[in-house]
Order: sequence, then C-alpha cells, then structure tokens
Amino acid sequence: MPELPEVETTCRGIAPHVTGVKIAEVIIRRYDLRQKITESIADLSGAVILRVRRRSKYLLLEMDDGTTVLIHLGMSGSLRVIDPQEAWKKHDHVGISLGNGKQLRFHDPRRFGLVLRLMEADPLDHELLRLLGPEPLEEGFTLLHLKEACAKRRVPIKLVIMDAKVVVGVGNIYASEALFRAGIRPATLANQVSKPRLERLVGAIRDVLAAAIAEGGTTLRDFLDSDGKPGYFKQRLFVYDRKDEPCRTCETPIRHEVLGQRATYWCPKCQK
Repeated sequence: MPELPEVETTCRGIAPHVTGVKIAEVIIRRYDLRQKITESIADLSGAVILRVRRRSKYLLLEMDDGTTVLIHLGMSGSLRVIDPQEAWKKHDHVGISLGNGKQLRFHDPRRFGLVLRLMEADPLDHELLRLLGPEPLEEGFTLLHLKEACAKRRVPIKLVIMDAKVVVGVGNIYASEALFRAGIRPATLANQVSKPRLERLVGAIRDVLAAAIAEGGTTLRDFLDSDGKPGYFKQRLFVYDRKDEPCRTCETPIRHEVLGQRATYWCPKCQK
C-alpha cells in the first residue's frame, strides 16, 4: 500500500504540472471504487486547479470554484502526469485532461482507492479528514501528544503509532522501521514505554519518514511515482520484510510476528 512518503512524493511530483492549470475535460471510465466516484467531477471542465496538497494519505486538489477533489491511492493506485494520447490501460479509471496538453490519470487495479468531490468550504471538515491526528512532520506531533495517547492504552506501541487518530501516515513499514531506530520492541505495551523512549520514538518517526520522502518512497510492487519510476527507500530498510536476515547493526537474525493482523519485524537484541 502506498504510505505517506509515496503519497507525498506523488503530491510533489504532480503539483508543478497541474497548479494554476484549467481542466479541459474529465473522463471517468469506471465509477465503482471503494466508494462510487462522485459523478459531478465530470462537471469540472473549465475549473482551475489552485493548489495540490496532502493530508495523511489523501491528495487534495483544490479548485477555483471552492470544491476539492480528494484522491486516495488505496492499496495499489497511482497518479501520473502523461500525454493524453497515451493508450488507456486496463485499470486506468479516471483521466483529468488539462489545458496545458497533459493529463492526470488515476490507475487502480484493486479499486480500493477514492476519487471524490468535496463540497465543504474547508475540505478538512469532511468526514474522512476531520478526525485525523497530527501530521508526523509538523509541529502538532510532539512528545506530549504521544505520551497522552499512550498513557491509558494497554496495546502494543506499534498499533498506537499506526492509529491515524493518534498520528497520520505511519503505516506498517515505517512503524517497524521507526521502532527499530528508537530501540523499542513493537509488542511493548504503549502505557509501559517510558517518556525518554517515547521522545526517541517521536524523533525516529520523523527521521524515517523524512528519509523515505527524500528517497522517493518505498519500492513496492504496486507503487510508481508520478513519473512512473519506483521509489528507492526499500534498499535502506533495517527490519521490514527481513525475517531471519542478519540485523544490519548487530547481525542478530530479524524476527517476525503478526500484530493487529499486520506483519511485524524487529531485532531481539537492538530493541527492548
């Protein structure tokens, strides 16, 4: 699944091509994604895309008519800027043709993504967005915030940092990597993690996500960035998907278990 760094990479990749550009036509080839594509998106011809931004794993295209197109890449989606004459692939569901001769095309083989038109004056008031926690790379994600979120929770710390109401965008891969950097075992109960270790975890989450964004996201089978190129962070992963391989720090075999129905990896020596 594309995680925050992949979505941020996509946001930065498409923004220069679409910001300030008029929509010439919207082509919808299939409506039945996770939720039905908002039919009125087809009426956006003539609207200008004023801004592209990210909130959690959602992309927001803000229009000059006051509405916003929300896009979620789902499990396997991608959003590319292409020549509109490029042949449509089997799972290309939406094409937003632009006045500059380019097209923003949404591709989603598993159809778990979203393409919705939000009518709220502030798109962050929409039901999908209003209960989300702070962005991990912004000022709202602090030691105090994480400490309060963990104080009464007797669940594994990994599940807490993957809870989007606590902090957004820390998906399975980056949760495992951040916990390794902080030296905390994923199954440690959240209310038993000390303040100094939570402080290290806040820094580790910031560092691992910033590094992944700088590298262009994680190379997953289904992810392509806006230029059609895979991300490059996977080659730098320390624990994720490395079961029984030697720890890059101490050479102890990496262990694996399932927490919250998600594959989890850790080093039994480096993480306590």
